[in-house]
Amino acid sequence: MNVADDHLDWHGSVEAYREAKATVYWNTGVACIYNKADTATVQMVENAEVREGARAIGFGLSVPGPSELGIVEGILCDRAFLDDRFERALELTTVADLATVGLGAPHVVADVLAASALARSFGVDPGTIRDALRTFHLDAHRIEVVALHNDIQWIDDSKATNPHAADASLAAFDSVVWIVGGLLKGVDVSDLVRKHAPRLSGAILIGVDRTALRDAFARHAPLVRVFEIDSDDTEDVMLSAVSMAATVAQPGDVVLLAPAAASMDQFDSYAARGAAFNQAVHTFLGR
Repeated sequence: MNVADDHLDWHGSVEAYREAKATVYWNTGVACIYNKADTATVQMVENAEVREGARAIGFGLSVPGPSELGIVEGILCDRAFLDDRFERALELTTVADLATVGLGAPHVVADVLAASALARSFGVDPGTIRDALRTFHLDAHRIEVVALHNDIQWIDDSKATNPHAADASLAAFDSVVWIVGGLLKGVDVSDLVRKHAPRLSGAILIGVDRTALRDAFARHAPLVRVFEIDSDDTEDVMLSAVSMAATVAQPGDVVLLAPAAASMDQFDSYAARGAAFNQAVHTFLGR
């Protein structure tokens, strides 16, 4: 799907991490599904040793070329798995239909295209994909709407455990109060903070690696109001973060838990972190 700095504490370097991730394409027998927008994945497919007959199938949010899946005027299209792909495309679903079931965020639409490409590579009918998407829902803690109160959305994306995932999550909204922090796993968050500073109404820092976050905001987003939650109590961390976020958020804002970090400094898992956020939101709102 993508390659961005992550797990550097385990792999030791960006190069080693990319090399390990590239093994996903080794010995591919049917189709190498790759993200056209990510240069690293394109290079991985180009360099992969695959079986004879394996195809390279790109996906992206732009108009697809032959052997690609993409979007044309709001319609998700397959131009890869049909004989006359140079002349026409097959409709899979629409962005509007995806939005009605909570799948409308750009990075989620990209996920849908990738999954559809995989399904199509094994002969799944477009109508079957369309029907499945009408009833599909993301698992918990993946850009999950927890509450809407006074025109403020509370969204749990605890699964955003690295800066790349948090980048996609932040990009889905125009005005955000960001709850961020945890174990950064050796990754620099400076670019992430700088990129999204214009959309931030405020930031609530949690977790053990707050110093790196604090420094990144001071350098790259000095006008963003930043607050820190200094607590090791898992229930108190989230209740305090939610309470603080509520003092900053204005109607039209999204309070977004997209930590850009692992959770094990204060929680058993990203799911436990997300559950604590959910509980804290409902407690704060009196539900």
